[in-house]
Amino acid sequence: MIGWWVSVSSWRLPMRCRKAFSLVELLVVIAITGLLLGLLLPALSAARESARHQQCSNNLRQIGLALHGHHLAKQKLPVGCLEWRPSSGPTTRRQLAWSVFLLPYLDQQTLYDSLHLNQPFDSPVNSSVAQTSVATFECPSHSDSGAISGRTDYGGLFGEVIVDRRQDDGVFLHERAIRFVQITDGLSNTIAVGEDLYGPDNGWINGRNVFVQAHGVNDPNAWSGDNEIRGGHSRGAMVLLCDGTPRWLSHTTDKRVLGQMITRDRGEIFQWE
Repeated sequence: MIGWWVSVSSWRLPMRCRKAFSLVELLVVIAITGLLLGLLLPALSAARESARHQQCSNNLRQIGLALHGHHLAKQKLPVGCLEWRPSSGPTTRRQLAWSVFLLPYLDQQTLYDSLHLNQPFDSPVNSSVAQTSVATFECPSHSDSGAISGRTDYGGLFGEVIVDRRQDDGVFLHERAIRFVQITDGLSNTIAVGEDLYGPDNGWINGRNVFVQAHGVNDPNAWSGDNEIRGGHSRGAMVLLCDGTPRWLSHTTDKRVLGQMITRDRGEIFQWE
């Protein structure tokens, strides 16, 4: 019995003498965990932004396919704005956007058929339809995504005032539809659509979502109440060329080169990087 008791006591003693983590060891573990998180979080953030960037590019690619589908069917691009309404103009003018007429080519025929196209964009009969979100028109990098119904983060280029003072040298004009043959600078050298986040006229139904570019890409000096090429991405913005190709433009893009990319018939030649 004595031998058994000693044996049991010897076996149980180490169980009572186990040590816990010391304070120093705990602090070391916390420090290592914090270091690992510090290394992983930026990588995770970069991966998420890369996914958002890719989705934005895919949106523009779909818009490009729709533009070509419209041109194939109608032999012209959609008009930039149908019945433009000046600030003091009659509210009976419809002011319907180019993006409205792309809906059938974006698998949105039902939405298109729900619109009263003989009425102004802001008519009560169009109110509920105009608030319908179309995923293709929404950049996932928009920080207020979901806050605005029926928005578009992409605007059509009416023209520019960088290389000259002629404003209507883009491809989306008021009351006038442009044909590919009129884009003599080349479809692969001319911007049709650009990101226009946080602009004042950001409804896909509103014909004011065409604009004249006056500043550089993501230019912080551009008036916030004006439509310009602005992306939700940190160092640039996405644009769509007339040939249907999405392109990334850095915020360091030369301003004059940007203007040349927007004009449709000035004969500028430049080389994409």
